Amino acid sequence: MSTIELARPAVAAAPLLGAPLTRREKVVLSHLSEDVTLEQIATTLFVTRNTVKSQVRSLYRKIGVSTRAEAVAWADVRGLR
Repeated sequence: MSTIELARPAVAAAPLLGAPLTRREKVVLSHLSEDVTLEQIATTLFVTRNTVKSQVRSLYRKIGVSTRAEAVAWADVRGLR
């Protein structure tokens, strides 16, 4: 019996560093500095939690961070808070 290997092609996620933030990503970034959950941000913005999660992932990818604290620090340095 032969073994069939299913492998995903090695496609690296294209870094978006330097890509401009969308208006919504800027709004989400401003909320990240508050002591609120993604669910609370979603309620405030009238969207689902999954929408906010997607926006946060896109935002993190664009600014080159991987945590909420890093995103807030990034915004502080650039005067975006």
